[in-house]
Amino acid sequence: MDRKKCCVQLSVHPSRGLMDEKFIVRVQKVLPGCQLTVHALHQCEDRNSWEAFGHYTTDASGTVNVSQDTSLGGTYSGVEAMGLLWSLRPVPGSKPGLRLRKKNVQTPMEVTISVYQGHQTEGFVDQVPLASVLVERWYMAPGVRRIPITEEGLTATLFLPAGPGPFPGVLDLWGGGGQLVEYRAALLASHGFASLALDYLTCKITLETGKMVDNQYFETAYRVLQQHPQVLGSRMAMLGFSLGTSFTFKMAVYSQVIKLRCAVCIGGSHVQPIDGPPKEMLTYFNRNASKIRCSEKNEIILRDVFQPTADPSFKVDMGRLQCPLLLVVGEDDQSWPASEAAKDIKEMMERAGNSHLLTILSYPKTGHLIEPPYIPHARASIFRTIGTREKLMFLWGGQTVEHSHAQEDAWMKILVFLRENLYGGTNPGATL
Repeated sequence: MDRKKCCVQLSVHPSRGLMDEKFIVRVQKVLPGCQLTVHALHQCEDRNSWEAFGHYTTDASGTVNVSQDTSLGGTYSGVEAMGLLWSLRPVPGSKPGLRLRKKNVQTPMEVTISVYQGHQTEGFVDQVPLASVLVERWYMAPGVRRIPITEEGLTATLFLPAGPGPFPGVLDLWGGGGQLVEYRAALLASHGFASLALDYLTCKITLETGKMVDNQYFETAYRVLQQHPQVLGSRMAMLGFSLGTSFTFKMAVYSQVIKLRCAVCIGGSHVQPIDGPPKEMLTYFNRNASKIRCSEKNEIILRDVFQPTADPSFKVDMGRLQCPLLLVVGEDDQSWPASEAAKDIKEMMERAGNSHLLTILSYPKTGHLIEPPYIPHARASIFRTIGTREKLMFLWGGQTVEHSHAQEDAWMKILVFLRENLYGGTNPGATL
């Protein structure tokens, strides 16, 4: 194909949208039967570059539609509408163990989508594309408000949906990496939920003192969210991931303050010291450090630490749960024994007669890091545990294709679950 005789047209619709919104990529005005590479490039906030690409052949009209046509190779294959996002990987030569996470939700994730002649696999930076389009993916829909929260000793960020409200509230807890992680809460607000992202680890703990928050910290966060004038205080939920799931279990069952309409738990386990403060979790972890294993690649495997136990003092009594619970489980989770925990929880709730409250989403070949849609899968990544300066390579598990499909399916079902229990089935979702 002679570039001088070719005026390739590349379009992405919508070129600006929410992170969980699909787009359609079309290449037009090319000769029939031409080999093309559709390429995505993203430079994240830490200045590392990520790329994804698929190999296509134009049809009889000289067109490629990524949503409908088959990728013959690249970082993904088959018909994958969003493969250009979920198969993003660090460019060759990048340092190992990278994980792509959005830090500043007030700016978009920018991705340059380009089309190249032929089926290319490398050297994109040295080639001139036939056409390029800049795409923006946002976690905050127009009108969503971001409000830092420091009252009553909290380290948190409140995201309020567009409009006057009031809105149902969701308390959002991430895992053992600490820090204030905002992108999931921002996306929840974009779908009509007042969401409070809470830092419950690094906000208080220091290497020198080892101090951590107590259980009342979660109750304070719940109360601050519940009492906000634009929040429906009687329609509250918690969403936990990993270590955040463990605290969600504990608060949902034992707290006299936190009264939930529903809870969503991703990964994690109900196995924990139920009588003590959060610091007891780290103590329990350290006592079981001998159960930590390593993969053939020297990646840390934690899943044996929190295996179900017969000791009732180290197991949240899920038979006492009084609200609907959605459990999201990766069957190849190498960090937490999520599948085993889900089976144990199901048996506990069946014995107690409240299993009608439980819904389990279990995904084969899916790892620990089940995130909102189209975030690239990280089978392993560098991770620093709370209270240490040491960074190690942790194995999370999962196969890229299956894990990515699970993220998309789980997120849509999480939104439906929250709407049914907090909104009564109405759809408050916002779009860009």
